[in-house]
Order: sequence, then structure tokens, then C-alpha cells
Amino acid sequence: MSLNFPAGSIAHTLMQLRGTWHDHVELFELDGTPLANDAAAGSPGASPFDNLVYIDFDGEVLTQTNVTFRGREASAKTFGGRIIDGVLVFDSLGPGAFENVGVSGGPNILVYNPRVIDERWSTYLEPDFIVVTAPGRRMRTTVLYRNGTAIRTLTAQGQRLSPDCSRRHELDPRGPDGPVHQEPFQTTIWSSSGD
Repeated sequence: MSLNFPAGSIAHTLMQLRGTWHDHVELFELDGTPLANDAAAGSPGASPFDNLVYIDFDGEVLTQTNVTFRGREASAKTFGGRIIDGVLVFDSLGPGAFENVGVSGGPNILVYNPRVIDERWSTYLEPDFIVVTAPGRRMRTTVLYRNGTAIRTLTAQGQRLSPDCSRRHELDPRGPDGPVHQEPFQTTIWSSSGD
């Protein structure tokens, strides 16, 4: 398989994101006031905090694991997806979950959001806007919606630590041994909100 993709395509941007990243994450009220604690999120906790982000992409299949290592309790979550007809289609997040997709916002920009808006998105929605700002630098911004209402924003400033993510980084609280990626994250938050 050729790993040369046209600029602006989702695969081209994902190729730039491969590797191990350090994300410094800050949360904000809708007016920009720093938020010290994120009680409404799927992973509540203090702000700011730091993640290791391992991104594997082979040109078709994406596997990503986020590992919190500073600022809040250590945790790890793995997500996956695959390019289908030029769009990144994420694996289901659990029973009743909407289909989440990654689309292009142009060169170096990805947007992760539901493919279709229906009653399920009002339960929980957190679209991601990811921008490669320079070689080895990225920014991710989200808006959290709960019960159909915007609650807060999140911005992560990322720096690539390595173009490789085949081994755990020394900052990983899980220790040096074992696989980088885990079983994919699943939630039951949508299980009563329809199929």
C-alpha cells in the first residue's frame, strides 16, 4: 500500500500525527475562565493535566491510546477506526452510540464528530478539532455538550516526543513493559437513548 496521500486528505494529516505525543490539557468555562475541575465530562477530574498520546496509523487503520500521567489520576483509553471511502470511521464506543467520523477541514486539520445528528447526540457530544500547527506540534480543541447544552471547552497543546509509538514512553504510569494499546474503550452512556 502506498503511504503517499494528497494534502488535505484525512490520511495525509493522520500520517503527520503518527508517534508518541505529550499533550498539555486545559479546561475552560464558555467565557474563557479557567476551569479547575471537570465534573461533567466522561472522564471527570482536575485541570490542567497532561497526557501521553500514542497514535498508530498504517494508512488505513488508526489506533490511539491516551494515557493521563500528571495532574489527575492515571488512566488509559484506547480508540480505533479505519478509513472508509476517504473518511475515518471510528469503532463504536458502546451500545447505542452514534457513528463517529473524522473528516477533513483542509490541509493539516481534522474534525471528529457524529456523521448524523439525532437524539443520541444530546446525551453526550464532544466534537474534536485537531490542527497540525507546525512539524511535531498540534492543537486539539473540543466543546463538551451534555443533555444538548454546551458545558465547557478543552484545549490540548501537543508536542511530538517520538515518531514511533511501538513502546511505552518513560513517562507512562503503566510502566515500561506491556503493550502500548489496550482493549478499545466502551461506554454505556447511550445504551438507553436508541440505536
